[in-house]
Amino acid sequence: MELFLDRLVIGLGQGAIYALLALALVLIYRSTGLLNFAQGEMALFSTYMTWQLIEWGLPLVVAVIVSMILSFIGGAFIERAIIRPVGDVEHNPLSIVIVTIGLFLAFNALVGWVWGTDGRIFPKALTTTLNLGVTTVSWQTVVTLGVLVAELVVLYLVFQKTKLGLALRAVASNSESSRLVGIRVGRMLMFGWGLAATVGALGGSLYASTLTTLDPSLMAVLLIYAFAAATLGGFDSPVGAVVGGLIVGVVTVMAEGYISWIGGDLKLAFAFFLILVVLMVRPQGLFGKEQVKRV
Repeated sequence: MELFLDRLVIGLGQGAIYALLALALVLIYRSTGLLNFAQGEMALFSTYMTWQLIEWGLPLVVAVIVSMILSFIGGAFIERAIIRPVGDVEHNPLSIVIVTIGLFLAFNALVGWVWGTDGRIFPKALTTTLNLGVTTVSWQTVVTLGVLVAELVVLYLVFQKTKLGLALRAVASNSESSRLVGIRVGRMLMFGWGLAATVGALGGSLYASTLTTLDPSLMAVLLIYAFAAATLGGFDSPVGAVVGGLIVGVVTVMAEGYISWIGGDLKLAFAFFLILVVLMVRPQGLFGKEQVKRV
């Protein structure tokens, strides 16, 4: 029982990280209708910015906040300068997907060019643990879960209780109709990209603080787990992204511990298998809404 609880806690901690990046993917999708394959590498660049700010003498929390602000500006700029000239996702989806894959490669190369490929030491925010009697939980995990819940509440309020959120959802649903009713579609798309980049920056910094070194391959595998989480929960549901991330984290850790032939080497393949099963059984995800189109 103690071993099960230990693995459950570890799985929740890892799942919270997956959920944070999955939230960024969902934000892009909900506000633009686009799957951003460069989301992980954008978060990687933001994480390196956080590290650089810390090296320049800023406290960890301040460095993360500044990195989030710069990431918002950078995300909005990417939408305006790179994504928008290609066209919109309704009329030119394949070209935009190719552009995001190009951004994935570009950001990864840029990180290596600016900061090199050697591992960097990212400071750990919390190293102590909380004793719950039957098991122990690191304060890092507690803080990550707390940040995840707070982020989910804020996003819920923005998307469901504000005119801004309504406009973002309208643009993602039908940009042409949104433009006809007076919504500034371009600004909404820029805001959606900036918001997703901000969330990614926070998730990347929290993830890096759990590792021993920071290197350019940091987000490649994490992005796959985030896609698995978003696919499981539903790409149009922030709650689904969180639930999906926690499920992916717990299931992969449990599979690694209790299924001998999976181990640590096949955890990633297990995430791919989970994506395949969800797409076959319920393509819209656990919390996603089925798309209904007129014919």
